[in-house]
Amino acid sequence: MSSQIVKYERSVKLMFRRLGILIVALSVSLGWVPGAFTQARDASDSSEYLIKAGFIFNFAKFVEWPAPSFAQPDSPIVIGILGTDPFGAIIDQIVQDKKIGARGFLVKRLKWAADLKDLKECKILFVGASERAHIDDVVQAVKGLPILTVGETPGFAEHGGVIRFVLEDNRVRFEVNVEAARQADLTISSRLLTLARIIQQATADSRKPG
Repeated sequence: MSSQIVKYERSVKLMFRRLGILIVALSVSLGWVPGAFTQARDASDSSEYLIKAGFIFNFAKFVEWPAPSFAQPDSPIVIGILGTDPFGAIIDQIVQDKKIGARGFLVKRLKWAADLKDLKECKILFVGASERAHIDDVVQAVKGLPILTVGETPGFAEHGGVIRFVLEDNRVRFEVNVEAARQADLTISSRLLTLARIIQQATADSRKPG
């Protein structure tokens, strides 16, 4: 399957090089997946999560972490998948052998509370839909840490997550909470922000149940 991932990446990169935007899958319809990949994928390898995995890899190109957040110049960018993993092997294949500067990638599957220390060592943290019930707890647990939190449940960005995936017209889009990014000491490229819907963080009062 790795050769199919490579073909996928090349075709999408070529498409967006022509547009001058180097971010995988932007505005690509969920109905479009390379034929060979469609035939070979298993139940977890949906086109939606292929595209989202491509986004997560490319977010790392457009986000700057403070230098002290990495132990060494070549320390990997740790991607944590918190809760039920919707990606399967896709995200591992997307980042395999990839580097940004001297940094490679390491993917970890985590569980809330049990892997709290590992959660705090992530640089990108995808919060799965299974964690909907305690999103506020997750956000509070990593508040002030240089972690790019990414989710897909409604209200994720308003509740302090940095990026939330949304589906619009069968396409993957994303929202960005710039205040949450600032609190995490993350610098997000203006090139990425121009592609996002900017979300304001909800106040504590507005998040209380009525």
